[in-house]
Amino acid sequence: MSAPDHPGIRKVAAALSEAGHHEAAEGIRVLADAVRTAAEAAAAVGVPVGAIANSLVFAAVTGGVAAPLLVLTSGAHRADTGLLAELAGVDSVERATPAFVREHTGQVIGGVSPLGHPAPIRTFVDRDLARYEVVWAAAGHPHAVFPTTCAGLVELTGGTPAEVAR
Repeated sequence: MSAPDHPGIRKVAAALSEAGHHEAAEGIRVLADAVRTAAEAAAAVGVPVGAIANSLVFAAVTGGVAAPLLVLTSGAHRADTGLLAELAGVDSVERATPAFVREHTGQVIGGVSPLGHPAPIRTFVDRDLARYEVVWAAAGHPHAVFPTTCAGLVELTGGTPAEVAR
């Protein structure tokens, strides 16, 4: 199945439309190559790396039990797991396995969208994304991205704006 017909992209487009973000749904771009890093996505779309909203799924651990935590961070820096643990009020925030990411998002690493997951995921949205008029986020497939804004990401995810890097 080609990327434009991929069920992950269709699911994200439908979720964007259902949320009233029709321009974002119509603005989904399917790129010639996979963009698994912020630098690759920025180069493909022609924007600064900071205008890429990386969708990072972590395991937020409390009492030995892990829950998903989605962090939408500017591609210009790395999320700080210690800071995220403080923000989330959990014992630790750890890198999630590909299986954990797939279980909680229904998507693969490199194509995880901020929305279109089987169930809502607690989300932090990097305040640094507000520096950009338009930010680009993954659209459910490593070859697909969509345009939005920092405020749009907060609205779409029910996320909390936060400083996610020290």
